[in-house]
Amino acid sequence: MNLLHANDRPGEYPRSWYAETATALSPFPALEGETRADVCVVGGGYTGLSTALHLAERGYSVIVLEAHRVGFGASGRNGGQVGSGQRLEQDELEAMVGLEDARKLWELGEEAKALVHELIARHDMPVTFRPGIAHACRKASEVAHSHAYAEKLARDYGYHRIEPLDRDGIRRLVGSQAYVGGDIDRGAGHLHPLNFALGLARACAAAGVRIHERSLVGRIIHGPEAQIETAEGRVRAAHVVLAGNGYLGGLESSVAARVMPINNFIVATEPLGTRAADVLTEPVAVADTRFVVNYWRLSEDGRLLFGGGESYGYRFPDIERTVLKPMLQVYPQLRDVRITHAWGGTLAITMNRLPCFTRVAPNILSASGYSGHGVALATLAGRLMAEAVAGQAERFDLMASLPQPSFPGGAALRWPMLVLAMTWYSMRDRLGI
Repeated sequence: MNLLHANDRPGEYPRSWYAETATALSPFPALEGETRADVCVVGGGYTGLSTALHLAERGYSVIVLEAHRVGFGASGRNGGQVGSGQRLEQDELEAMVGLEDARKLWELGEEAKALVHELIARHDMPVTFRPGIAHACRKASEVAHSHAYAEKLARDYGYHRIEPLDRDGIRRLVGSQAYVGGDIDRGAGHLHPLNFALGLARACAAAGVRIHERSLVGRIIHGPEAQIETAEGRVRAAHVVLAGNGYLGGLESSVAARVMPINNFIVATEPLGTRAADVLTEPVAVADTRFVVNYWRLSEDGRLLFGGGESYGYRFPDIERTVLKPMLQVYPQLRDVRITHAWGGTLAITMNRLPCFTRVAPNILSASGYSGHGVALATLAGRLMAEAVAGQAERFDLMASLPQPSFPGGAALRWPMLVLAMTWYSMRDRLGI
C-alpha cells in the first residue's frame, strides 16, 4: 500500500458529511496504454482541475491523472473557508518582498476569491457561497492586532470589508466564552468544498479534458517530451503540472524538501435544530487564533462542522476524540450532542506558510503547500500555471520568487523536526501563551 493512502479505501471518498451530501459524479476510467497530450496534470484537486480547465479553454489538449477520485484529497475534505489575501499578513509580506510586490500579492488574493465566484457562476455549479469569516481572538493583544490590521487594510489597500468585534460582539456571534474579541471579514466566505471540486471536474470534462481516476503516477521521466507512468499506462506530454499537494509524496524531491504533508481533522454533529442559534447567530465561518487552529461553521442542515487537531505521521489518530477535545473547550454546552461523521485529510504546509510555486524543469511546473489557505489560492494557482504554460509567466514567476526555504533535514528529516516544533506550539496553545 502507498503510505500516503494508508487511511483510505482505494477509489472511495472518505465517509465525510461532504461526501454524503455531494452532487454525485460518475467515475472516470483509469489510464490504460500509452497516449499523448500537450499537458499532463498530476493530481485532480483544485490546483490540477483549475489548471486543466484554464488550459483547455486556451485550446491545449490536457490529461489529468488522479490516484483516487477527483477532489479526493484536501480539496474535498477541508473546512471550506475562502479567505482573503495570502496566508501571511500584508505587513509581513511588505517586510519580506517590499511594498510593490506585497500589493501584487494582495491583488492576487482578491483575484483568487473572485475566480471562485466566477467559476461557480459560469459553470452553474451546485455550490452556494456564504459570505463571512470571523476571526476569534483569545487574548486582548490579539484583538488589538486584529483591529489594527483591519485599519491597515482599509487605509493602505482600500479593503473595507472587515468589521471589528469587541468582547460582547464575538461572544454574541459565536455563543462561546472562550474569546475576547476579533473581527468578521465580510469579503471572505465559505462553501461546500467537495461540490466545488466536482464542479471543476465537470467543467473540465465539458471542455474536453481527459480525466483518469485510479491512476497513481509512479514515475516521471524528464525530457523535452516528458513521460508520466502509472501502473497500467503512460502519457507523453510537452508539459507536466504537479498538483498533488500533500499527496505528492516523493515523486519530486525538490518539492518534497519544501512542502510538508500534515493531517487535519473535522467532525460533524447531528443537526442541532434550535440549538444552532446558540453556536452561531450568523451563517459565517469562524477560525480562532490558536497555532493549531480551530475552525467551524454550520452546515446547510444545521450541523456544526468543527475542525481541529493535527497529526504528523501516516496513520490518523482517533479522529472523534482528537476533535472533540477542542470543540468542547469552545462549546461545553454541546457535550450531549451526537457526532455523526468524523474524517481527516492530508494538506501541505511550507516553512513560511507561503505556497511553493516552482519550475522543477523547463517544462515541469509545480504549485503546492497552501498551508490551510488553499480553496481560493489553489484555484488561482491553476490559472497562473496555465498562463505560464502558454508563455505568460510573469504572475507565476512572482509567486515562484517568494522565499521558500527547505525544511531542516530536507525531505528525509522534515517529519521529526516538524513534530518537535508542533509539539512546542501545541503546548503553548494549551498554556494560553
